[in-house]
Amino acid sequence: FVPALIPPAVTLAGTFLLKGVEIGGQPLVDPKQVTLVSLGLGIVLATAVALVMFRASPAVAVREGRRLMDQVGWAGLLPQALAALGAVFVAAKIGDVIGLLAGEYLPLNGPLMAVCAYTIGMAVFTAIMGNAFAAFPVMTAAIALPLIIGQYGGDPAIVCAIGMLSGFCGTLMTPMAANFNIVPAVLLDLPDRNGVIRVQIPTALALLATNTVLMYALAFRF
Repeated sequence: FVPALIPPAVTLAGTFLLKGVEIGGQPLVDPKQVTLVSLGLGIVLATAVALVMFRASPAVAVREGRRLMDQVGWAGLLPQALAALGAVFVAAKIGDVIGLLAGEYLPLNGPLMAVCAYTIGMAVFTAIMGNAFAAFPVMTAAIALPLIIGQYGGDPAIVCAIGMLSGFCGTLMTPMAANFNIVPAVLLDLPDRNGVIRVQIPTALALLATNTVLMYALAFRF
């Protein structure tokens, strides 16, 4: 498990350590990209460590990576495509439309109802989009910013962090998140292609309820 643990460890360390590094008064890494740069460094280091541990040549990493992508197929591009679709939705102001509809048809007359609408909306919209990163800007612009944060004074950091976690609950319950839920079933040759989703649904619902309670309990403490 050492090669698998190196990327997250290096990413976390680099995110905190590289921000303050400067050479000649210029930052070594663009502060906006420090996490991605750290992730890249972690992957390179993990690959090097794995090659040494297993006494393999660099060609093995390239060959096995190509083999895995051939096996995964189109689902390998789905996260990037869905994230791009989320950016298109933001540019088209879909969040404003959802906010108007929510205000008209949902009883958002208190912080609890606004929190429920946001967390459940994040999960549902993520299930539709297949990607929480695509759902996040839309639902945050529609409900979190104008209501939970703007009207009821919720803490932005807590609201956004737990909102994203609520979206991940939707990821566990949808075949649209093919790289998480369909690809493993294909790689493991499971007879039920939706078997992974069926097992994850109870956990996803429990986590969604927990996130809703946590947001309501923590976001308005201050």
